[in-house]
Amino acid sequence: MALIDAPLGKSSDYPDAYDPQLLFPVAREENRRRIGLEDGRWPWFGEDLWQAWEISWLRTGGVPAVAWAEIRVPSASPSIIESKSLKLYLNSLNQTVFSSADQVRDVIARDLSSASGAAVQVDLHSVDQGARAVGRPEGFVLIDDEVVESLGYDYNPDSLQAGGDVVSEKLCSHLLKSNCPVTGQPDWATVLIDYTGPAMDRAGLLRYIVSFRQKQDFHEHCVETMFTDLMARCQPQKLSVCARYTRRGGLDINPWRSTDPEEAVGPRLIRQ
Repeated sequence: MALIDAPLGKSSDYPDAYDPQLLFPVAREENRRRIGLEDGRWPWFGEDLWQAWEISWLRTGGVPAVAWAEIRVPSASPSIIESKSLKLYLNSLNQTVFSSADQVRDVIARDLSSASGAAVQVDLHSVDQGARAVGRPEGFVLIDDEVVESLGYDYNPDSLQAGGDVVSEKLCSHLLKSNCPVTGQPDWATVLIDYTGPAMDRAGLLRYIVSFRQKQDFHEHCVETMFTDLMARCQPQKLSVCARYTRRGGLDINPWRSTDPEEAVGPRLIRQ
């Protein structure tokens, strides 16, 4: 489907009946070609963790139920789901009767798997329970106060460099800002970088993160661009990159890419 046909940035009527056709897939292939990946083999493991905070349906007796969800879309899926279409789809559940929360979970997982082209995992959680959000995950070093000269606000990977002894570090910046490629609206995120390799120049890394400030791209594409740039220019032995984006329209998207297949998304952050 062409991105120009997506509901994002357009006036929409909110659905009052369940409709999986509202889901709008966007192929990952075009962005991956832009960063030099064309053979269908990606240099990472990973997934896109969506947190959906506005899920509701009707129970058998007609009384509404509410929940929030963690949705995990594999990075190997052919397509991502355009965010407004997911919001519209989830709202289409609002006036639909389901026999149980498990049925809701299974329906969402089935529909998102069909739209994205890969098996999507969905976990529903009670809004009456939750885990505390953190400002910065334990063990990560904040680089936002590094002294940086000659800042630029157009995407530029040239400031990335590494050298010297091999180290293992966890670095964090709250200053990632990118922009929706359809609406131009700002997307804010904390980026988490966990690596083993020659020591990254922290000022150069911060300059690089700030250079995304005017970049127009989807969340998933920004993280894949970062991972590819860091691997090419800093040559770490191990690398994980995660961006935890702030919520918009009841959804937040948290892509992670890693040389390690174990999940690297970390805890929910305070801005989410």
